[in-house]
Amino acid sequence: MKSAIKVFNMITSEDISNINFAISNNQGVIACRINSEDREIEIIYDNYFISLDNLIELIEDAGYSVK
Repeated sequence: MKSAIKVFNMITSEDISNINFAISNNQGVIACRINSEDREIEIIYDNYFISLDNLIELIEDAGYSVK
């Protein structure tokens, strides 16, 4: 699966690192590309192991607002 998630309060390089760490260390996440200008994350994942809702929850648990 491939999904794009908008993150509103992703501003600094530290924010990008935090989000990348929260997402990438999960089984089923194949690739993650973070676009800081558009404040968007493109994630390729295996939905057998992790769902889009789980990914959104991980980002929100790290302290970020997702649309």
